[in-house]
Amino acid sequence: MSERLADWTRGEEAITYQACAACGRVQYFHRAFCAACGAAGLREARASGKGRVYATSLVCRAATPETRAHVPYNILLVDCAEGFRMMAHGDNGLAIGDAVTASFRPFAGQLVPYFAKEK
Repeated sequence: MSERLADWTRGEEAITYQACAACGRVQYFHRAFCAACGAAGLREARASGKGRVYATSLVCRAATPETRAHVPYNILLVDCAEGFRMMAHGDNGLAIGDAVTASFRPFAGQLVPYFAKEK
């Protein structure tokens, strides 16, 4: 297996996804196979960090003691420019359909993707 690209799940400021060599579908969660066709020929690519808000939910109650300092915080589903959907944090006040761009911020001891309205 080849070396993996930098990714926020390993503390680096990048979002990576997979593309299937057999059917061309993209997927965000890293797997050993394509979720669409089952093929093993996946390549990793770095996402641009651009997308559109698909859904948004303002969290007003901390789920854990570590998240208490961040309340209220916004959780988004973002349709990324590369064709996959991901869950991430974002600015309060974002609306469905807003064009957004990712940066990275600390949240409860981890570096996480954080989307803000595109300027």
